[in-house]
Amino acid sequence: MVRLSLTSMSALESRNPAVLDPPADQAAGVLSRTYRALSIGIVSVVVLIAFEATAVGTAMPVAARELDGVALYAFAFSGYFTTSLFGMVLAGQWSDRRGPLGALTTGIAAFAAGLVVAGTARVMWVFILGRAVQGLGGGLVIVALYVVVGRAYPERLRPAIMAAFAAGWVVPSIVGPLASGAVTEQLGWRWVFLGIPVLVVFPLALALPQIRRRAAGPVDERAGAAAFDRRRIRLALGISLGAGLLQYAAQDLRPLSLLPGLAGAALLIPAVLGLLPRGTYRAARGLPSVVLLRGLAAGSFIAAESFVPLMLVTQRGLSPTLAGFSLAAGGATWALGSFAQSRPRLAPYRERLMTLGMVLVAAAILTAPSVLIHSVPVWTVAAAWGVGCFGMGLVISSTSVLLLKLSAPEEAGTNSAALQISDALSNVVLLAAAGAAFAALGGGSTAATAAGDGGRPAAFAAVFLPMAAVALVGSWVTTRLRERTPGN
Repeated sequence: MVRLSLTSMSALESRNPAVLDPPADQAAGVLSRTYRALSIGIVSVVVLIAFEATAVGTAMPVAARELDGVALYAFAFSGYFTTSLFGMVLAGQWSDRRGPLGALTTGIAAFAAGLVVAGTARVMWVFILGRAVQGLGGGLVIVALYVVVGRAYPERLRPAIMAAFAAGWVVPSIVGPLASGAVTEQLGWRWVFLGIPVLVVFPLALALPQIRRRAAGPVDERAGAAAFDRRRIRLALGISLGAGLLQYAAQDLRPLSLLPGLAGAALLIPAVLGLLPRGTYRAARGLPSVVLLRGLAAGSFIAAESFVPLMLVTQRGLSPTLAGFSLAAGGATWALGSFAQSRPRLAPYRERLMTLGMVLVAAAILTAPSVLIHSVPVWTVAAAWGVGCFGMGLVISSTSVLLLKLSAPEEAGTNSAALQISDALSNVVLLAAAGAAFAALGGGSTAATAAGDGGRPAAFAAVFLPMAAVALVGSWVTTRLRERTPGN
């Protein structure tokens, strides 16, 4: 939570010519000659990750069935998540001390290698191993990309490149599941995984020379000579192992599973407290509130969204395809919200935009369960979710912009890792809480599904209403993003 001092800013300027543009580049945009290759390259990386993330859900059931691993199905997702947490912290350390180039190239290589391992697996455990290697690579890449943005682009262009990252998810979110389904049916599920590594060559060829020129090496030469913070690495291992144990306990509801659940919590809680900025959980002003807001926004929205298709299928009789399409417009409105926050004329009002965004998210989550009343048109969910995604576009990109603004250059990697950890952990914790509430009110009961009785609508309400409350807490946190100035 350290602002740019004169010393650190001078160090950054001496190693990063993009921070202070030459006079000729003062009006340059992210697609101007100065930044074009870098922008296209790093956004292409985001597009590939987005396509894999949206496509894998379609291929995964077929893969699990063919590998006789349906009982281990959830571990294919949790394996990715747990290793990505470790990768995020490692990338933060690596980028702050050696620059983001090594973390980024290693992450892309690991991501591609994981895809190959998963795509060639003959048994389910090897497939899960491939997903874990993917997760490590994904965690390295996402944090390293944030550090590249902080070093290679001046502050005035960061909102625009964050908007481009959001736009990079639009086409994959719409096309990914359809393309994955077609490939799975025509060529087999393995090609969903094996086809992506070949495409990595293009963004690497474009981006790496520019990253080497603009963002390679440590900001401070003394930092480059320093060893990694072993305490943070141990905490990273603790958070990964703790999250894995908690997920295992959540998937095995026998009384005996309390033991790994308690062990996971004992590892996870101190690790989280050690890795997030001091004051995060009491919404201290400035950077801690930015990190907290990211978790509240992402966790509440994703937890609620996960139950929307199930609600439409079981309560309103939609097909899975139509239920999925009810969320399709969200990718475009999310990108639109991200584009709106990138407009220079709106920069002075960023905190107000984020408050508006969280109110829109809360309203969308509150509106969605209205379709449990059969007289409410089903398209109400699609309209509400489009509005909520617009709010998320305002908030998520803005948290990234504010984080880089509030971070000293030598702390950009560590703080970016904290932001991603807050995002990922809140997804797990709030999804687990929503799932527990859903099951407690009979949402998982086969009899309730068949009978369509009143217990199941109540189970959905028990998911959406608490998540809306979390989003409203997030709207309050947006009032604490600005640090107090002397005299205020």
